[in-house]
Amino acid sequence: MAIAITEKAVTRFEKLKVMRQTPDHVLRVGVRGGGCSGLSYFLDIVEAPEAKDKIFKFKDGDVTVAVDRKSYLFLNGTEIDFEKTLMRTGFVFNNPLSGTSCSCGESFTL
Repeated sequence: MAIAITEKAVTRFEKLKVMRQTPDHVLRVGVRGGGCSGLSYFLDIVEAPEAKDKIFKFKDGDVTVAVDRKSYLFLNGTEIDFEKTLMRTGFVFNNPLSGTSCSCGESFTL
């Protein structure tokens, strides 16, 4: 399995790179301890992946997602989406490995 990213999320990431004037940067995705359910997702735009990151390319290689190996254990099979509604605007993680998540969707348990 791998990490997937929807077209809406790719478009939003590309827009963020333009706004930040960092066209060659990559999207770093990971999991860390915290949040009301125990584990929380994080996203960052970084200059380059780390040496041991798992790398995923999208949109003919124009969009790169980097995941550290430990986080990959929790994110394998996850789809990253972007939604904009009245109640929420942001990236959404559709993770088949998560058992439960908090009501805001920012943290999860296995």
